[in-house]
Amino acid sequence: MTNNQTASSSIEPRPLPADDSLADVTSLSELGKVWFIGIGGSGMSVLAEMLHQLGVPVAGSDRTKSHYTEHLESIGIPVTIGQSASNIHDCQTVVWSSAIRADMPEMLEARRQHLRLAHRSDILALLLRSRHSIAVAGTHGKTTTSSMIATIFANAHGQSASAYADPSFAIGGSVKTPHGVIPGGHVGAGTWMVAEADESDGSFEKYRPTIGVITNAEGDHLDHYGTVEKYRRAFSEFVRHVGKNLVLCADDEGARQVWDWMSTADRARSFVYSTNSIEACEKLGMADLRADHFVQIVSSAEEQASDSVADDQKHPQTHTVKRGIADASDHPDDSIEEKLTVDVPAAVASSHQRTRVTIGLRVPGIHNARNATAALIATALAGMPLDQIVSGLEAFLGAARRFDFCGEVNGIRLYNDYGHHPTEVATFLTAVRRRFPGHTVRILFQPHTYSRTQTFCSQLVDALNIADDVWLSRLFAAREKASDFPGISSATLVHEAEKRGIAGKFHLVDDMHEAGRQMADASKPGDILSTVGGGDINLANPDILDELTKQANHSSEQ
Repeated sequence: MTNNQTASSSIEPRPLPADDSLADVTSLSELGKVWFIGIGGSGMSVLAEMLHQLGVPVAGSDRTKSHYTEHLESIGIPVTIGQSASNIHDCQTVVWSSAIRADMPEMLEARRQHLRLAHRSDILALLLRSRHSIAVAGTHGKTTTSSMIATIFANAHGQSASAYADPSFAIGGSVKTPHGVIPGGHVGAGTWMVAEADESDGSFEKYRPTIGVITNAEGDHLDHYGTVEKYRRAFSEFVRHVGKNLVLCADDEGARQVWDWMSTADRARSFVYSTNSIEACEKLGMADLRADHFVQIVSSAEEQASDSVADDQKHPQTHTVKRGIADASDHPDDSIEEKLTVDVPAAVASSHQRTRVTIGLRVPGIHNARNATAALIATALAGMPLDQIVSGLEAFLGAARRFDFCGEVNGIRLYNDYGHHPTEVATFLTAVRRRFPGHTVRILFQPHTYSRTQTFCSQLVDALNIADDVWLSRLFAAREKASDFPGISSATLVHEAEKRGIAGKFHLVDDMHEAGRQMADASKPGDILSTVGGGDINLANPDILDELTKQANHSSEQ
């Protein structure tokens, strides 16, 4: 088996979860009372909150409590912990996601009662139909790019502000603002909606956005699609359903393959962005590129922080016990800046000539320069003035769990990142290396799903090897069962590292809290620590900071 090409030669892509069961719904009142099975999921909780904001009676269930369920209860949405057939009563619509099996008691009971069953994507498709919309698809960068677009709209001002300000958004993650972190679901008064188009189960093919964005199409979720080609074919279907314009990144091989499959008409209404020149993109096989639809990222260079006095003033290190654990809310990592210059054609900027703009992003990495460029093009095509777009991007503080600064103790900084695909892990660690040259980088990684660990084992070890020291905690299974993947676990990555003679930097500790404490014990002032993964690895952060504080206290007593 070729890891980056196929999960199993016998796998065929599963069909879409269902046809759009709400295609004929013209009013939200037709839904009646809505019950969400698995309401605590990141995507499900967002949609439940949005329906609640629109006045739809909403309730739901989940297996366990979480910060998502606690938030929903805090805003008045009833949540039942535990899933049984008895939950399904006094409701007219039942919403499920691909993580919910067809034989679960609540699903069986909904069918017995002949209730309307709607997949999660059906709800989002219904919401997207109610407004002008931008849907962001891609293997990586969906949450950040969607959050950037929402932030740009939210910062609109002037005569046209009413059409853009207070946008609606459905984003599978929380968004940082100057007033704190806000949930990823919001129903606004503006005429635009921004949505993260999840491709994991193919359901994003149901969406009909005004503007579509493809950040990349590398390959993932092969447990569903079987092969990378079939995965990318789903993006081609997404393109066909975009109403007005498509925005696509030419730096990604997968996105270039999607371009190759596109019709001449779809190419003509597409806008392409790249760190390369248009000539270089054409040599890579992208035919029919239009110069007036091509946006080049001319330069992108992160301003590296130094160990100078000025930098110490930006980041006061906590050498004393009095300071204790640094709180990210009052100790922001504000010296990070990614400078990029973008060459914007007149057709994007609604002007008579090309325009070059320079943007200072507060989120680091070339990947975020690309994300910002996609957001710039999409919002410009929506009619936003270029100067306001730049202002909005420079105000963007980031999406939660994306290069999150969690605290600093005794000169040791801790970050958290949601990366779980090997490219995401490598991108994050590369950004850390650029941001902190010469520092020791230690990572606590939680592998995400058996299928991804099996399929991308080699690439994950490559990515983790960018760090100086690697702790691995127990694999986060999500919806998968260990019995379906015999022999696959976090130890699989250690075995791969042994084959390469680099196992010495890999430490396998099943309990993530203990793993975090061990990583803290091994650290020295100046080290950069991170917890990375798409599961609940962020729960280890308090243990790490507590252990670092104990070390600082012990050092001060000696």
